[in-house]
Amino acid sequence: MIYPLPAVLVSCGSTPEEYNLLTVAWTGTVCSNPPMCYVSIRPERYSYDIIKRNGCFVINLTTKRLARATDFCGVRSGRNIDKFHEAGLTPGKAEVVNAPTVQESPVSIECRVVDVRPLGSHDMFLAEVVNVLVDDQFIDENDKIDMAAMDLIAYTHGEYFDVNNPKGFFGWSVRRKKVIKRERK
Repeated sequence: MIYPLPAVLVSCGSTPEEYNLLTVAWTGTVCSNPPMCYVSIRPERYSYDIIKRNGCFVINLTTKRLARATDFCGVRSGRNIDKFHEAGLTPGKAEVVNAPTVQESPVSIECRVVDVRPLGSHDMFLAEVVNVLVDDQFIDENDKIDMAAMDLIAYTHGEYFDVNNPKGFFGWSVRRKKVIKRERK
């Protein structure tokens, strides 16, 4: 009942012949220093063995524009098709890991696996974040990432939702209001 979850495209494979994508909602941050995250994947999934063998993957954030491709990559197997081609996505070059990025994604998070933990239906791939690529169009003049401009999507209970309506910022609930002094006459 923890909701919503990010709907991400995880890309993997060390050669174009091996490149694959899978949609993952069981993902998140586990540590900020060093930066670490995880993805949980069923062992029977085609990408599971690719990630385990290569020891790396890329988490690609998804947008409203990528919603159809995100869903497609979650219901089709890479054993039978080239998901990049069939979903109309472009494999890009990661800077650090030996796995593709999704060029259409606004943010690609390059990850190196540090541990695989069997949990039951899924195994958790615990990974160190070794690089983050952000599309320049989403970086403002102050070098801040404009997440709202990305039109990101999330997943919960079998449905995709847009997350483009921010309600505040970190610390807004306790921020002191600016006092405006008026001059007395």
